Amino acid sequence: MGRLASRCLLVAAIIFVGHSLLYAQATLLLEEPYSYDGTFAGTGHSAVYLSRVCAVSPIRLRRCRPGELGAVVSRYHGVAGYDWIAVPLIPYLYAVEKPGDIPLYADPKLVAFLRRQYLPQLKIIASNDSKLTDPKGGISKDDISQNDGRSFGDQALKNEELSGPWYQLVGSAYDRTLYGFQVATRPEQDDAFIRKMNSSPNRERYSLLRRNCADFSRQIIDFYYPHAAHRSIIGDLGVTTPKQVAKTLVHYSKHHPATEMTSFVIPQVPGMKRSKPTHGVLESVLFSKKYMAVVFFLHPIVAGTVETAYLTKWHFDPARNAMMFEVGHGLEPPLSEADRRAYREKLDAMGAVSGDELSAAGKWAGLKGEVTPRLDNAGRPILKVEKDGEVLQVGLCQGNALHSDSPQLAQQLLRSRIEEELKGGKPPRASLRLVKNDWMLLQQSASQVPAEVAGEIPQ
Repeated sequence: MGRLASRCLLVAAIIFVGHSLLYAQATLLLEEPYSYDGTFAGTGHSAVYLSRVCAVSPIRLRRCRPGELGAVVSRYHGVAGYDWIAVPLIPYLYAVEKPGDIPLYADPKLVAFLRRQYLPQLKIIASNDSKLTDPKGGISKDDISQNDGRSFGDQALKNEELSGPWYQLVGSAYDRTLYGFQVATRPEQDDAFIRKMNSSPNRERYSLLRRNCADFSRQIIDFYYPHAAHRSIIGDLGVTTPKQVAKTLVHYSKHHPATEMTSFVIPQVPGMKRSKPTHGVLESVLFSKKYMAVVFFLHPIVAGTVETAYLTKWHFDPARNAMMFEVGHGLEPPLSEADRRAYREKLDAMGAVSGDELSAAGKWAGLKGEVTPRLDNAGRPILKVEKDGEVLQVGLCQGNALHSDSPQLAQQLLRSRIEEELKGGKPPRASLRLVKNDWMLLQQSASQVPAEVAGEIPQ
């Protein structure tokens, strides 16, 4: 009986390992709107992350090698005349190359600096290999002659400022919260997708109503799962929106378990102005007072009927039952309300002991006009802070936060981050594991500050 049980366990292990090796993922990214899009349209952006597909260059794909994290592929308007661009996952989200270099707290000056640092690394031509200039390879000789083999991002930089849409290529998680809808893919599907993309003309085809970023994402999802995503004639007036693609994919997965759907949230990096909820075309009208007031005035019955239909049938919450995603740690449950309150009490107690009249975030914000973003010797982001005639270096990521010239400023940065993570509402902003790790960093930073300044950090 013992041998039979052992054999069964061995077979189960082989099946599990084989399954994990056989399947990778395609993840639809639904990205919240911000700035003018958040104020007016509110539809956000859409892209697709492929865990087994990597980028030779921003315009050519290949299979990933062991240890590589894949690439995000998306359609843009006005980027060097190309229809789609592929960017490695971590730079796409954070404009850095390593998980340990992701800033714990950010502001617009730091984000612009990191984008300027990374964009020139996006090479438009990976090499002069004849295979890359073959017509079937998707890169023509015209691409080389027009761009002189320069860095892809060189065209984006002018007087140290980002121009046009280029800034969208990297650092998405600074501007907005992202939602991921992950489905399984097979190796032969990924290989076929790579061949298709590399052999097709990559010339700009963007059209707001018919060939936007959501249309491109829908086409990729439908490549793997035909008819899984589609437009909404009523909800979006026939225009493809990022939220509609996500909604229809989730609906499809409920009837097709083979997709192995998993949803998650990629939280916006603390410190930046928060993005807005993503809407469809109809939702944009329903949630806009200036639009809805006119509709109610002209057609109150129609407006009431549409609003009722939306609330009962069409509403889609992308954060519903979603996990939290963190690069290098996979998926974790979001912070529970009980844990959020417990850490909030700890943070409040710390402030009371130290006589802190202002929030840490408020103090840190007051330094923004006096700081200069830089990279340390290891290439990790830091701030150069002028204080009392002295220039201090403050580490901004996990790898250098505890090696700051001013432990007190490092402590304020970490408190600012935790304050953001502990805010309630939707979408969730952190997992319990993430908050625990940040709290440990806060405790370590406080040990470097005199007790009368730092206060006591609760365990």
